[in-house]
Amino acid sequence: MATAQTQAQAHPQRAREYETIYIMRPAVDPDEADRVANKMSEVVQRLGGKVTKVDNWGKRKLAYPIKKATRGVFVYLKYLGYTEIVAEIERNLRMFDTVVRFQTVQVRDEVDPEQVAVDPEDVKFRRLEITEDEEEPGLEQRLGMIEEQVERRSSIDELDEEIFDDEADLGLDVPDLDKV
Repeated sequence: MATAQTQAQAHPQRAREYETIYIMRPAVDPDEADRVANKMSEVVQRLGGKVTKVDNWGKRKLAYPIKKATRGVFVYLKYLGYTEIVAEIERNLRMFDTVVRFQTVQVRDEVDPEQVAVDPEDVKFRRLEITEDEEEPGLEQRLGMIEEQVERRSSIDELDEEIFDDEADLGLDVPDLDKV
């Protein structure tokens, strides 16, 4: 009669490979982004899984506004795990206020975790860097009220100057609009 341990050695337990992409608010603090990434790695390791890749895609435009934001910080997480790992990852993502969306996809079934090599550089979370020009645009900018008005006025002034220069070159009498 074989014990559970000898059966496990004869038939190693197979894991599944998953990818999770989660989106954080655009104004997320870099420390909070680090905390979320570290928590995800901790959950995977606690449940006997293995993180194979963590990639910070940075701030990107969203396909549609989420909570009035048009941009978000995207993070890609690839890992190996067993049956309950996805539910636990998604439960933890729901607990963070900074995470607004997430999606998990099973990539492969029946993966031997011992056969998967992990590069230490692939599992390091690249710290989020936020610069001034990456901030979320205000309502006026999103509606095009601020930048468009400035651009439109300068292009009209340039066009007026071109027309008056052309008329003067032709010898036409051009009235001075300031005196009228």
